[in-house]
Amino acid sequence: MNNETTGLIIVNLGTPEKPEAPEVKKYLDEFLMDSRVIDYPYLFRLVLVKGLITPKRSKLSAAAYRTVWTDRGSPLTVITNDFGKILKDKVGMPLEIAMRYGNPTPVFAINQLLAMHPGINTLMVAPMYPHYAMSSYETALEYVKEAIKKAGKPFTVKALKPFYNEPGYIAALADKIKAQWDKGGYDALLFSYHGLPVRHLKKSDPTGKHCYGSADCCEVKSVAWDTCYKHQVKTTTRLVKERLNLPDNKVVITFQSRLGGGWIEPFTDIRLAEMPKEGIKKLLVVCPAFVADCLETLEEIKDRGRHTFMEAGGEVFDYVPCLNTDAEWVDTFVGWCREEELWVMSDGL
Repeated sequence: MNNETTGLIIVNLGTPEKPEAPEVKKYLDEFLMDSRVIDYPYLFRLVLVKGLITPKRSKLSAAAYRTVWTDRGSPLTVITNDFGKILKDKVGMPLEIAMRYGNPTPVFAINQLLAMHPGINTLMVAPMYPHYAMSSYETALEYVKEAIKKAGKPFTVKALKPFYNEPGYIAALADKIKAQWDKGGYDALLFSYHGLPVRHLKKSDPTGKHCYGSADCCEVKSVAWDTCYKHQVKTTTRLVKERLNLPDNKVVITFQSRLGGGWIEPFTDIRLAEMPKEGIKKLLVVCPAFVADCLETLEEIKDRGRHTFMEAGGEVFDYVPCLNTDAEWVDTFVGWCREEELWVMSDGL
C-alpha cells in the first residue's frame, strides 16, 4: 500500500450520543430504518419502527446504555477510537473512524482525510465485523460507498474481507479465551453470536436454495458460504475449538439479541436458563461477532446473561472481553493492512 496516496477508514456500528431516551430514539430510528436491518417495505417499516418499536424501546434502551456508559462515553465509541489511535501510529497511513449509525459519519471521515491529505486516491475500508451479514458487514460497506460517491472523487476502494477464518484473528481470539479458560474448572465454553432472522441468510444466498435447504447446509461446500453468516460463525467456533484442543461437549453455540420469531437458533437467553439444569454450572462466555465491547456484550451478556444463568442455578459465570485494543489483535490488524489479498476491489463506484 502507498502510504502517501492511501487512506484507511475503520467502520463500526455506532451508538447514541448520550444514554438518554431522545438520543437513543434518534439512533434506533436510523438503525432500524435501515432496509438491510429490517428488510420490510418502506411504509410498513416506517410504521413498525417509528410507530411501535422506538417509542417503547427508547427508554428501556437508554436505561441499559446507562449501565455501561463510561466517563468517556459509550464503550463501543471509546474502544473504537482508542483502537484507531493505536493503529494509526503503527500503519503509518492516514486513518479515520466512521460509524454506520450516528457519528462520525463516513462523509465526515472522508472529508477529514482529504482535508489533511488531498493526494489520497485510494481508500481502504475495514468494516469491523468478522462475519458477513447484510445487516452488519454489507450495510456498513455500502454506506461508506454511498459517502464516497457523494465526495465526488474517483477513489479506488478496497474493502477488508470478512475475517472469520483468518489465522491472526483466530489466534488472537483463542489466546484471549485461553488466558481465562486455563484458570480451570469450567464445564463449558459458550460462543454467543449476534442473532439474525433466518430470512436474511436465505436472502444473502446467491444460489437461492442452499441456506436452510438441508440440515447440514453449513457443512456442504457451496458458494453460499461467502455470504453465509451461520456457516462463518460455525467456522470461527470450530477453528478456535481446534486451536484450544477442546472436546465437542465443552463447546456451545448460541445466538443473542433476537427481535421476534424466525431467528437463528438456539437462543442465548433460553440456553443460559437451561444449562444449569443440564449440569453446566460453571460457564465461560465469549462473543466473537464483536471485536469491541458494546451494549450487546456488556449489558446483554455480562450483566443480564449472568443474572439469567445464576438465577437458574449456575455457580460461576465469567465473560471473556472482546479483542478491543489487545496488542495481539492490533498487531494482527496492522499486518492485514500490508496484505493485498485480504482486501478486495469494491464495485459500484
